[in-house]
Amino acid sequence: MAKPAERGRKKAQGKDPELVAFGRRVCELREAAGLTQEALAHAAGLHWTYIGQIERGERNLTYKNVLKLAKGLTVDPAALMPKRN
Repeated sequence: MAKPAERGRKKAQGKDPELVAFGRRVCELREAAGLTQEALAHAAGLHWTYIGQIERGERNLTYKNVLKLAKGLTVDPAALMPKRN
């Protein structure tokens, strides 16, 4: 059984690193555009909680939602792809 301090917390270690990197990139672009998660959600036609889940690497997006994000951020969809090392 989980310890009281651990209950209700999601573990970051189980997240897909590619989704986490994508989420970081979305967050970088959103902040550079001066948008809140709620404002981006409105501009993209998505729910604000979904934007937070994307930025935390908790969601694997469909291509349609990638296009919606790009439109909301007024960037080319390719700009959403994180840089590879």
